[in-house]
Amino acid sequence: MSQSCPDREHALALALKTWHSGAYTEDLARRIAYRTVSQNPDCRETLGRYLDDEIAPLLARLGFTCHSLDNPQPEGPPLLMGHRLESPDLPTLLIYGHGDVTPGQDDQWQEGLTPWQLTMQEGRLYGRGVADNKGQHGINLAALETVIQAREGRLGFNLKIIFEMGEEVGSPGLEAACRQHGDALSADLFLASDGPRIRHDMPTLFLGSRGMYRFRLTLETGNGNRHSGNWGGVITNPAWVMTHALSTLVSKQGVLRADCLRAPDMPASVRALVRDLPVGGQGGDPAINADWGEPGMTFGEKLYGANTFEILGLSSGSTEQPMAAIPSRAEAVCQLRFVEGTAWQTLGDRLRAHLDEHGFEAVTLTSEGGYTATRLDPDHPWVGFVQDSMQQSLGETVHLLPNLGGTIPNHCFADVLGLPTVWVPHSYPSCQQHAPNEHLPEYIVTQGLVGMAGIFWDLGKWARTPQ
Repeated sequence: MSQSCPDREHALALALKTWHSGAYTEDLARRIAYRTVSQNPDCRETLGRYLDDEIAPLLARLGFTCHSLDNPQPEGPPLLMGHRLESPDLPTLLIYGHGDVTPGQDDQWQEGLTPWQLTMQEGRLYGRGVADNKGQHGINLAALETVIQAREGRLGFNLKIIFEMGEEVGSPGLEAACRQHGDALSADLFLASDGPRIRHDMPTLFLGSRGMYRFRLTLETGNGNRHSGNWGGVITNPAWVMTHALSTLVSKQGVLRADCLRAPDMPASVRALVRDLPVGGQGGDPAINADWGEPGMTFGEKLYGANTFEILGLSSGSTEQPMAAIPSRAEAVCQLRFVEGTAWQTLGDRLRAHLDEHGFEAVTLTSEGGYTATRLDPDHPWVGFVQDSMQQSLGETVHLLPNLGGTIPNHCFADVLGLPTVWVPHSYPSCQQHAPNEHLPEYIVTQGLVGMAGIFWDLGKWARTPQ
């Protein structure tokens, strides 16, 4: 496939130079300064400016023809699509990125750091979006530019891109846009970067993601808050009812009790990939509980090959200013992360039936939507192509994950567009994405630049779809 040659090494050296020259960090600093918080309606104009003033001019310089897409969802965040056609006889690659971020949590960052200014400290880049996703798509665009430079204006393959500004709020309109523009987005391979590596020192490819289904359980007694001495023992306390309802879904050790929440049997090919993967144990990682979750599974099997149920929020009364009163209302926001093969589209109906069977008819269940799980066959030829290319570029093993533990809108590309999907993450699990002190280590950036330049170079050299 990709044999070592001076031209390839030159392309990789040019990619690495974007770090040492400061070009990559200069671009990233400018992008971090855009407060592209998709949860904040006041930032809507900034979302559009990020595409119009930052991404579109770069793509135009790289030979793309770009245009903004009307988001099919009313009031949805902006979308950008572009293409770079060299020949209809060449393979076509589709790439993706998202420029929106989560709220900055400005007052919670450590001294000397701010979310909206790129800062380098002790080999780490800090700022909101450095890991999710401005730093990651910035690596890919920088590597792409150096390969075009090394090939004197050519790539040797066709390239398409779709960019969104709403991933952090569930990618509204992205799936519908992919359906509407399926022909324009057709390709041989989808390749993008988001999410973390398995571990900071383990270059990784993942081939899909777990799906996600979120729902809300609510019990409102209609009594209002009532004095616990005058009424305790004779009126319903919704906090107790909610606690017992939740206990029918998951045990105190995190084991799923409701059959409708359970994952299908793990394929042997998936088990072989995830069984012995390391989880946690690095600086900044949370404490791992060996007794939590599904029994008889390794940490890797639990995280990447099973379904997990989480309570994201639980409220009744007030813990900050408790009153001697029985609350009128209890509420829980819940989430199931699930692997491919889980029948999540009917999960709301089956959860409703489960609660009714256990005597919780009064608890209201509200479905809040979700994403489909996806997983490309690890034996797909494009997987071997990308893995071989990266291993040659980095000189070390590149590990395969059948799917990310988290959830990204991969179904838009895998299911709607029908593409083989390979993700090359340029981050790691303790990067503090969505939290104060979000950061990206220098060595992950430099490995990403070199690895992506090698992939882009080898795609042009092969000039055909692998069989």
